[in-house]
Parts: sequence; C-alpha cells; structure tokens
Amino acid sequence: MTPPLRYLLDTNICIFIIKNRPAAVRERFDRLRPGEVGLSAVTEAELLHGVYKSARVDHNLAAVIDFASQLVVVPFDSQVTDAYGRIRAGLKQIGQPIGPLDFQIAATAVAHGLILVTNNTREFMRVPDLKLEDWTQ
Repeated sequence: MTPPLRYLLDTNICIFIIKNRPAAVRERFDRLRPGEVGLSAVTEAELLHGVYKSARVDHNLAAVIDFASQLVVVPFDSQVTDAYGRIRAGLKQIGQPIGPLDFQIAATAVAHGLILVTNNTREFMRVPDLKLEDWTQ
C-alpha cells in the first residue's frame, strides 16, 4: 500500500538531495517511503531550467530525471490555481509578497495540505496555512 503524500520539496531542497549536500538532507529523504514525497510541476520546471543552462546538460538531466522518478509530481491544476489567487491577493494586500514561482510552489502545498520542505522559511513563513519544515536544521 502506497503511503499518502505528505511532503512537497522546494527547489533548493531538491538540489541538496541531488548533490547529496548537506548529507543530512539526503539522509532524511532516504528514510521516507516512496509516495510520501512530491515536487510541484513548477519545481520540476525550475530544476530543468537549471539543467539546460548548465555546462553538463546530459549528466544533470540524467540526475534530475532519476531524482524526479522517485517522486510524485503534483500538477498546477485548478485546485492549485485557486489557492494561488487567494495567497497572492492576500499577501499583496498586506504588502508581503514573495517570489512569483514561490507563490506557485506554496499554493501547491496549501491546496493539497502538504508540508513544504524548504530552507527558505523566511520567505514562505508569510503564507497563511502553509506548513513548513527545514531539513537543513
């Protein structure tokens, strides 16, 4: 039986896991069961952007594909777009915006009730109802 999806990885955490630095982040990831961890389609796009601008495209592409194959890719669907609209409007009203891609990643986590794993908690802590964990701590 596949466990329920619990965690959504931010782009920086994905990079730490792929590079195995810091090792504690990779160790935490390795303790989880398949199906418990996902990444947003936005994060997957960010990882691929990094691949295609790198000097070692083939090597990095293989690493990202291998990594992503272990995860559930959560689409940017209508449930997420609704959360995105609410979050972005709310933070704009109080003068506390976050980065455009961070809005989308946060909305994915909120819409699906997932814990966002990031080491960018200063930015994401502004988002109401977003549960955060920092595996680098």
